[in-house]
Amino acid sequence: MKLPSGICLLILGGMLVSLVTGAGATGDTGPETVLLNSLADYYRPVEFNHAMHVEMVEGKCATCHHHTTGAAPLVPRCLECHKGGEESATVACRDCHPVLRFSAEYLAELSANPQLYHNDKPGLKGAYHRNCLRCHMENGGPAGCQDCHKRTPAGDAFFRTDVTANRKVEKAED
Repeated sequence: MKLPSGICLLILGGMLVSLVTGAGATGDTGPETVLLNSLADYYRPVEFNHAMHVEMVEGKCATCHHHTTGAAPLVPRCLECHKGGEESATVACRDCHPVLRFSAEYLAELSANPQLYHNDKPGLKGAYHRNCLRCHMENGGPAGCQDCHKRTPAGDAFFRTDVTANRKVEKAED
C-alpha cells in the first residue's frame, strides 16, 4: 500500500521533531515498578519504584539509562566515543551489563573483540551498585545491604548466617 506523499511528509516531519527534541527519550516514563531479581537464589527480588525515581530525576532518563535514550552521555570520558543521538531498542540494564561479568563466555567475547565491548564495563550487579548506591548516599536513600536485599533461606544457608550469628553471641558473652 502506497501512502500519499503529504502523509509521508507529515510522518517524516513528526519523526524529525521527535529526534530533535528528544521526545522519544523522555516521552515514555516506563513501568511503575521494576522487579530486580538477578540474585533471586540468595535474595528476595527488589521491587524498584521506577515511577518515584523518574520523578526524582525530573524525567531525565539518561541519569540512569546512559547510552540508551539517545541523549549524550553525562560522563565526560564516555563522550570520547559516545556522542549520543540514537535511542537503543531497549533500556534494560541487563541488555548491556552481563549478569555473569567474569564467566568464561563473556571473557572470551571480550578478548575476541575489545572494540565491541568495554574492558571496564561493570557487570549487572556492579552497574546497579555504582548507580544506586552513589545516588542513595548523595540523597539519603537506603544504603545498607539488607535495606534493599532481604536474604532468602537459601541465601542464609549459603552465607552461613547461623555461624556468624553464633560468633556474635559468643563475643558478646566474653
